[in-house]
Amino acid sequence: MTRVSESQRENRLVELIDFLATGEGLSPSILEGVQFMRSDKYTPPIPIIYEPCIVIVGQGRKIGYLGDQVYTYDPYNYLVLSVPLPFVCETKASPEEPLLAVSIRVDPATLGELLMEMDDDTSMSGTVPRGIYSTPLTGELIDATVRLLECLRSPIDSRILGPQIMREIIYRVLCGEQGGALQAVAARHSRLSQIARVLRRIHTAYQQEMNIEALAGEASMSVSTFHHNFKAVTSVSPLQYLKSIRLHKARMLMVQDGLTASSASGKVGYESASQFSREFKRFFGNSPADEAIKLRALGPASLHSVSNTGN
Repeated sequence: MTRVSESQRENRLVELIDFLATGEGLSPSILEGVQFMRSDKYTPPIPIIYEPCIVIVGQGRKIGYLGDQVYTYDPYNYLVLSVPLPFVCETKASPEEPLLAVSIRVDPATLGELLMEMDDDTSMSGTVPRGIYSTPLTGELIDATVRLLECLRSPIDSRILGPQIMREIIYRVLCGEQGGALQAVAARHSRLSQIARVLRRIHTAYQQEMNIEALAGEASMSVSTFHHNFKAVTSVSPLQYLKSIRLHKARMLMVQDGLTASSASGKVGYESASQFSREFKRFFGNSPADEAIKLRALGPASLHSVSNTGN
């Protein structure tokens, strides 16, 4: 394929996202599981949460920081999360060159079906894959994404063709350089899938009291093995992960629902409002009230949390 046709393909990707992304920040598409990102300004590193997804950037750049790892996703590299993860994200964008990106939800059921059809041996080595990675964007993946965006211009096309093209995009990622992480999360008895099960529990029951022994038991692991594997996937300990999810949820309640810090802290499982305020400031760098004011001033782009259950 010639360089001219590659440029045309990349330009078409940008044009379609620009047309379909309806507003600043996150916007939904007419197809469940597909969202758009748009931002016309630089956003400094802030803590966010992404649900399992594939993020393909047509223009601009985002940089994710998790532990000592850096993940760049831009027109040359896409991002994949096989499990829900909180991390720190920086957005490089401007009015002249806004960030334009599309996110496709990763569904474990679809992964399992694809691996069965591929007759793939999902038995994994003893190494536990990370839950996040960025890897070079391929021509096949760009082509599939452009076709997905083309069909999203029509309700009937998106309903009939969209799910199959989403499936193709996930298939392309599975076959890619870092597809092993998606394979592992779909393998029922892999360590990554066991950790993923615990992560889903944390996300649905974060306001409840949890202890490491119970979470390790849910993963069918000893406490020491669970702690080691959990940190390999998420780069943080289970208690740090739970704390970050509670703090993120509280921040969303304050920014989007207008709750006070005291009310939000109780809803996410804190018994002490003063402890909540101390941990919130340590995590986000601002008091709860100051953080809510800052994010409202920054606008929707500051809450770039990609999720299949809302922002």
